[in-house]
Amino acid sequence: MYWHELTIHTTEESQEMISNFLHEAGAGGVAIEESGTLNKQRDTSYGQWYEHDLNDIPEGQAVIQGYFADGTDLQAVEAEVKSRIDELSGFNIDTGDVKMSWRRVHEDDWANAWKQYFKPIRVSERLTIKPTWEDYKPESENEQIIELDPGMAFGTGTHPTTSLCLRTLETVITGGEEVIDVGTGSGILAIGALKLGARHVLAIDLDPVAVASAAENVSLNGLSDQVTVREGDLLKIIDTQSGDKNTGLGVTLPVPVVVANILAEIIVLFIDDVYKALQPNGIYIASGIYKNKEDLVEQELIKGGFVIEAKHRDEDWIAMVARKV
Repeated sequence: MYWHELTIHTTEESQEMISNFLHEAGAGGVAIEESGTLNKQRDTSYGQWYEHDLNDIPEGQAVIQGYFADGTDLQAVEAEVKSRIDELSGFNIDTGDVKMSWRRVHEDDWANAWKQYFKPIRVSERLTIKPTWEDYKPESENEQIIELDPGMAFGTGTHPTTSLCLRTLETVITGGEEVIDVGTGSGILAIGALKLGARHVLAIDLDPVAVASAAENVSLNGLSDQVTVREGDLLKIIDTQSGDKNTGLGVTLPVPVVVANILAEIIVLFIDDVYKALQPNGIYIASGIYKNKEDLVEQELIKGGFVIEAKHRDEDWIAMVARKV
């Protein structure tokens, strides 16, 4: 079977939004390659190893590929995606000098080829992400393995925003917490939270593909009884105004921890809802913040009643730990 590959050259800052546009335009899969700036220092603090050399994509840039089935109206797809990319400037998102091109490829060229680049990766002292198709033996008794097949959902643990969240969760989860994971993607953060000792996680995503992927990954890890996966727009599926603290979704409001690995522009939209969903002194882990949005998110969190307790950085991305006061 042949597919049509739409390649878009853009910025790392805009990659998640553009990837979503491709999914919504009907892409059967999306691949992202970020800058491999040849002089960057790779993180080996947890013994990570890297099988492939860094690429030569310019710093701050990214290449995104969307795959569309034969019979797709390619002109309509390109026009739709281009129009939505153009709108991003209104949200102060720098897309750079966007270039788009098409080519026809056989499905064997992409459907499984990316898997050769996704190897077991130690992302923190206690957490290792293992693709389901790879063999791996834990190096210590304390090492927790996250089995993962992300499919078309975002979140393999290799992206800085995801690994930042997992490492931050490790500093926050002490055991027995109920957690809400907003924008769960592949479900990796929900699974990670449980591996670290959380009691139950409500995992929410607007994308039905992500919801299905998260549910499958939760099942792969034998955690279906401890994760409630639901399709929803941010926190709108729970009523933070209600006097009934039982959500019927596996968690009881208010919860001690909320985590969101999404765009900065989205983070600032529902700060009030997060505040209402959290216990006094509860922790909000907000990741997916590109460096030029750091001040915006920090100011909005403080305005919303949070104190910034810590910031963790990986390359140009930031995760903030905010405490409700």
